[in-house]
Amino acid sequence: MVVAASTCCTETVFEYSWKNVVVAYWNRYPNPSSAHVLTEDTIQREVRDGKLFSRRLLSKTNPVPKWGARFYNNVPVKIVEDSVLDPVKKTFTTFTRNLGMTKIMKVDEIVVYSEQKDGSTLAVRRAYISSQVFGFSRAIRAFGIERFKSNGNKASNGFNHVLRRMFPQSLVGGGHHQPVTATTSAGELPVATVTTTAATSSGSHSNTGSLKSAAKVGYDFFKCHASKIAQLFSIKN
Repeated sequence: MVVAASTCCTETVFEYSWKNVVVAYWNRYPNPSSAHVLTEDTIQREVRDGKLFSRRLLSKTNPVPKWGARFYNNVPVKIVEDSVLDPVKKTFTTFTRNLGMTKIMKVDEIVVYSEQKDGSTLAVRRAYISSQVFGFSRAIRAFGIERFKSNGNKASNGFNHVLRRMFPQSLVGGGHHQPVTATTSAGELPVATVTTTAATSSGSHSNTGSLKSAAKVGYDFFKCHASKIAQLFSIKN
């Protein structure tokens, strides 16, 4: 069996309470950084075991590089977003996946928003990117990773714009947090073999610690994402 997949993990701290972040999440579109988001619709929502389960359908578009035009026309792609809000543990988890163009590039993304001790909110974003295009999967996956990080920055900027507009006097923390990006990749390798690379802020971690951390994030996500996501986000008919 051949693995053709890449994973990426980023962390962003929002200087607002978890409650404010969750409220703003449902109102984050439109914003100055969301021109690529065309539509959003809530198609299912219910409370189970004290948790709020939601399913939404979004339509997005993104420009592609010239070499990608042979595989993909810049047409809107439908995105399914499932989410679980746990008011007791104060966690808000979203899982998004594209419905179209999955053979060219399939992107599964999980974001977990959790409350921090200083009152701010940590958002951990993980993406699993795969491609079935023979001979171009590596380039497409590399492009997907860069697009994931670029879109993550835009999403954070847009979200902060919404938070400032909705809660202008509600900043918490010291405003000193910086995003950290760790990237792990598993190329066209046997399943038993995983090759990792990591990119972190200089001086923040040792190379060994960064590699181990990046490897753990990539391996755990790759190993567990399919079954656990299916269990977590299954919504009863």
